[in-house]
Amino acid sequence: MSDTSKTVKSDSTEPGKTETDAKLEKTRGVVEEQTTVAPADDPTAAPVSVVDPRLLVREEGLKGYVTEFKRKVKSGELGQLPVVLGLIVIWTIFQLKNDRFLSADNLSNISYFLSATGMLAIGLVFVLLLGEIDLSVGSVSGLASAVFAVFVVDHSMNPWLALALTVITGIAIGALHGWFFAKIGVPAFVVTLAGLLAWNGLMLWLLGSNGTINLPSDSGPIHLLGQNSFFMDQAIIGAYLLAGLAVVLSLVGNFGEQRRRRAAGVPHRATGEILLRVGALAVAAFASAAVLNNASGVSNALVIFLAALVVVDFVLRRTTYGRKVFAVGGGIEAARRAGINVPMVRITVFAISGGFAAVGGMFFAGQTAGASLSAGAGDTLMLAIAAAVIGGTSLFGGRGTVWSALLGMLVIQSIRTGLDLLNMNTSIQYMITGGVLLGAVVIDSVSRKSQKAAGRG
Repeated sequence: MSDTSKTVKSDSTEPGKTETDAKLEKTRGVVEEQTTVAPADDPTAAPVSVVDPRLLVREEGLKGYVTEFKRKVKSGELGQLPVVLGLIVIWTIFQLKNDRFLSADNLSNISYFLSATGMLAIGLVFVLLLGEIDLSVGSVSGLASAVFAVFVVDHSMNPWLALALTVITGIAIGALHGWFFAKIGVPAFVVTLAGLLAWNGLMLWLLGSNGTINLPSDSGPIHLLGQNSFFMDQAIIGAYLLAGLAVVLSLVGNFGEQRRRRAAGVPHRATGEILLRVGALAVAAFASAAVLNNASGVSNALVIFLAALVVVDFVLRRTTYGRKVFAVGGGIEAARRAGINVPMVRITVFAISGGFAAVGGMFFAGQTAGASLSAGAGDTLMLAIAAAVIGGTSLFGGRGTVWSALLGMLVIQSIRTGLDLLNMNTSIQYMITGGVLLGAVVIDSVSRKSQKAAGRG
């Protein structure tokens, strides 16, 4: 039997304190959590004190972080490390095969074309966090482009009003899927598979015999999402303003979290660690801005996609609703006993997935300046699912981040663009992407087993 006690360390060092005690006391505002447990080999022995390892990590400096990194790797807490290393390998291989791969123009194309499928992946992250799947997002995105086209072209509706109604349609479709799943008990796989067929049929009916509706691209949402539409009209300062905003938001968020955790008396990141993290982000952000400026600038589609990632990341990590999503994904019965309305969470998660599928459909319409039979078809669904999983979101639920949509799409779009530069057949693209997806799922499965073996699963 164990009991937990909290001891607040003061800023002063009293005589007779050991060197380790003196170091711990210098950590201002940290509340040290200790647990007294009996040694495993002798249950009758006197209890010994176990200090929270997160406190020791920061006290030991660089050595502590190296030790913590090794512990996380052994216990399967890999995070986004595999996908980042994989992305580096992919870029290196394609650059060696074709020196145009890392050119500014090619990287600009990658950043633009990843945004449409990336929007679908954002919605799928919510569903995957519950350990479920949504097979309808491709069809919903195609239907959304058709609905928008009918509103604007056939009924002469204001494009922005049509956009709002289109997104609402996607949300309503997702909520309907969620209702059948949460209230009736139909498996999500079956419900969304039926949706995949039904909404694709409705799209075909709306597009009619021609199969295509061209959209005006000189103004409105379609112009905003087009490939020739850039932030601040291609002004060089625009990309650097975005990079600077990202750095400022990161600083504010990290120091705000540090202040809250310090006030709550729980372990928090040291100031030096925060500055190091933000510094790395600054290098990446301003380097990306410089590369995109060497092409044509930052596309509006990419800006909207990144803004959506920031907002959704805040919702998942900083709001009560986000914590409920993770709780339901981690264990339905435990979440129910904690007072969480599980059906409500399930319905809203599928509604969010449908909404982002509709937004993704608008991105596809912006790329082609029209709605066609090919919208949302082909490999769209598989690539969206693959992006979320490759980026680090677990298929088993309870673990993931919306930034996996960005990382996963970077991997997938890099593979597609690189193979296009090498004039590889589409069949090769499918096989390589499938292999990468399988590798991501294997890593996820092995990580879960390692965490369970380490007592953290």
